[in-house]
Amino acid sequence: MLLLTCSASVFAQKGTTMELWPKGAKYTSSDAKDKAELTVYLPDAKKATGRAVVCCPGGGYSHLAMDHEGHQWATFFNNHGIALIVLKYRMPHGDRMVPISDAEEAIRTVRRNAVDWHIDRNNVGIMGFSAGGHLASTIATHATGDAAPNFQILFYPVITMDMGFTHKGSHDNFLGEGHSKKELRKLEAEFSNDLQVNRTTPRAFLALSDDDKAVPAANGLNYYEQLYKHDVPASIHIYPSGGHGWGYRESFAYHYHVIFELQAWLQSF
Repeated sequence: MLLLTCSASVFAQKGTTMELWPKGAKYTSSDAKDKAELTVYLPDAKKATGRAVVCCPGGGYSHLAMDHEGHQWATFFNNHGIALIVLKYRMPHGDRMVPISDAEEAIRTVRRNAVDWHIDRNNVGIMGFSAGGHLASTIATHATGDAAPNFQILFYPVITMDMGFTHKGSHDNFLGEGHSKKELRKLEAEFSNDLQVNRTTPRAFLALSDDDKAVPAANGLNYYEQLYKHDVPASIHIYPSGGHGWGYRESFAYHYHVIFELQAWLQSF
């Protein structure tokens, strides 16, 4: 109880940062200075459960909220014997394969290092916030083989590319410009991840705010409904207020509700 209620700033974990693509990225970014990195936070080996989470911070596919949607979660997960791997993914600048390839390689990297990091290759999840939630749900619904996660944790995620419900900045930055109307409609459908759910989609935890004006809660709700229809185990929590972008911030009125509910979900499988 005490560990759960203490802030990440008090029990700061030391992470190790490494380059994601030491031999060169599969897809080249138009911004040569934008480098993908992983920061690895491992629990004490005696506490390690074998579980790991790859974290994708949000930022509308234009920047990254690395602290409250990334590093600050290390203490929570490490205290429960779970490794947290925070991904600094590259911005798409209209090439969606840049962040997608980064997230897939992050999961592969965790599995390649499973023995050294005391991780079970079959217990690697992905977590994302806002646009990072779109990236995480894209990996959860599109990735195959060693890049496919075993579970997903989504906070106020962008799920759809439908202009009636999506976050316009994330939509435009991710899909890019210059598409014909037909091409754009096809891409919007392909990366509206609620439309991509099937019975092999991994189990999910979703946390949203009812009053989110940036990314309507309908994104997460529609995703949950599709998970339910396809018999995918899922848990959804919609809080009455909080807006968008609260991450690990203790100023969020329901911060401890989220912490305890996420803990309970993680212990359920």
